[in-house]
Amino acid sequence: MSKRIVVCGDDFGMNADIDEGMIALAGMGRLSAVSCLALGPTFAANARRLAPLDVDAGLHVNFTEALRPDAAPLPALGTLIFNAYAGRLDAQWIDAHLARQFDAFEAAMGRAPDYIDGHRHVHQLPGIRARLLLLLKDRYGADGPWLRQTAPGMQSGIPLREAFKARVIGALGAAALAREARKDGLRTNRRLLGVYGFEGGKRRYADLLQNWLFNARDCDLLMCHPAVDCKDGSALSRQRRAEFDVLASPKLGDWLRVNGVRISRLPAAAR
Repeated sequence: MSKRIVVCGDDFGMNADIDEGMIALAGMGRLSAVSCLALGPTFAANARRLAPLDVDAGLHVNFTEALRPDAAPLPALGTLIFNAYAGRLDAQWIDAHLARQFDAFEAAMGRAPDYIDGHRHVHQLPGIRARLLLLLKDRYGADGPWLRQTAPGMQSGIPLREAFKARVIGALGAAALAREARKDGLRTNRRLLGVYGFEGGKRRYADLLQNWLFNARDCDLLMCHPAVDCKDGSALSRQRRAEFDVLASPKLGDWLRVNGVRISRLPAAAR
């Protein structure tokens, strides 16, 4: 029996190259979930093209990156994490940011998000996590979206640096999010794959991807950050293009078969 994994593209709505890459990969069956920056500059324009595709469309909650020139500044990730664990995040500030993002998603997509995760995994942080779960209960009742939880998947053969980063991300809130989601009757993926340093080009990404597929277990989630172009010439944009090329390659089909894996939306019975 094949293992079902969610392959989730992050940052839809950040720019047109990212959106085009994810729409193309979703059409090829290479993505089964797309995480949307609802206040991103291209989200509203491209949401209608995402809506009919056979993917879960999620809200990628953002508290660290001002996505438009006229947007109010947001704290750096380190500052946000420190303030979250120090109990210094203002509940009204969190609620206002969440409400704007949920409203924008629903206005563009015409429906609630299928799931919730966080840009740079901020949805799991203390303070934000509690306010998010309260919003989901108030807004959607018992039929709420599923949640991405970040406990690291199996790390057999994963380089030390990548394995360490995966464990750090999980340590910032995965256990608490999973526990509280279960209490509220919300589904989550099993474990998270796809963590690395966003560098190394196509060859290194292909090697890592094969390793993640080898480690995958049923209902794991593999995150990715593809884009079709790298117009700004930045290292991150080049790596996004490398991810797109690898995910679009016919070889991916072979790697999936060898590892007994198939790309799927999150099964209804997942916890």
